[in-house]
Amino acid sequence: MKKTIINTALIAVMAFGAVACNNSNKEAKTSEAKEAAEATQEAVDYSVDTQASTIKWKGEKPTGSHNGFVNLSQGTLSVKDNVIEAGNFTIDMNSITDEDLEGEKKANLEAHLKGTVEGQEGDFFNVNKYPTATFELTGAEAMGDHTMVKGNLTIKDQTNHIEFPANITMDADKVTIESKTFSIDRTKWNVNYGSKSVFDNLGDKFINDEIELTISLVAKK
Repeated sequence: MKKTIINTALIAVMAFGAVACNNSNKEAKTSEAKEAAEATQEAVDYSVDTQASTIKWKGEKPTGSHNGFVNLSQGTLSVKDNVIEAGNFTIDMNSITDEDLEGEKKANLEAHLKGTVEGQEGDFFNVNKYPTATFELTGAEAMGDHTMVKGNLTIKDQTNHIEFPANITMDADKVTIESKTFSIDRTKWNVNYGSKSVFDNLGDKFINDEIELTISLVAKK
């Protein structure tokens, strides 16, 4: 079924991963996967500029927090008459980077998140088994000063449908998408390490289930 998703006159659009309005701690509305949108034959494809695009992340625990970024490896937006009809994006999970630590602590955290430490492969993202995550658009809805972007987010072969807020600017050669900060519950994608909602008797040695995300995407014709 072909759908026209986003009218730029209403400010539209995208991205990965994962949902709230102006509250940075607002969790994404999450549900079962839905049918992806399809572009018409007349649509023009815009390719994601992976050097200019990024996804910022933040995770918290009782004793502090960590933050960093992960990169997109590829992506496409399909546009017809200034309307985004469809889109899909691939996230390079091997690019997970921490920005608040240095040296050995930084390297150790990144290795743990990626699952490249023997015996800890499945704690978080297990990039050797699941090197990419994906997001595919299913629709969008104007909500005042922003648009709620809707799509299927797949991490570790687990797919859920999410909604998050984004603003967009578009000209003849470029589409720029900026999401507001939102969060996803990592346990819905089987990222369960240190979750007190999954494991008992963790005391204060737990990690929050919510991961904050902020998406910045540039796509060029």
